[in-house]
Amino acid sequence: MKKNMGTTDKTIRIIVAVLIAILYFTGVISGTLAIILGIVAVIFVATSLISFCPLYAILNINTYKIKR
Repeated sequence: MKKNMGTTDKTIRIIVAVLIAILYFTGVISGTLAIILGIVAVIFVATSLISFCPLYAILNINTYKIKR
């Protein structure tokens, strides 16, 4: 897998995942919505950690900057 996510993408995804976790643990979201958003949060964290997004690969998007 070639990296296709830049630092900004990864940061935004982590922030969104943390916000979803906060909403869940404070009881703002619950039920089916909480489950769906929880899955999205886990996917965001996983893709951020490996710097690869399968959807970006399908859509031929690359925000990763090669350091020289």
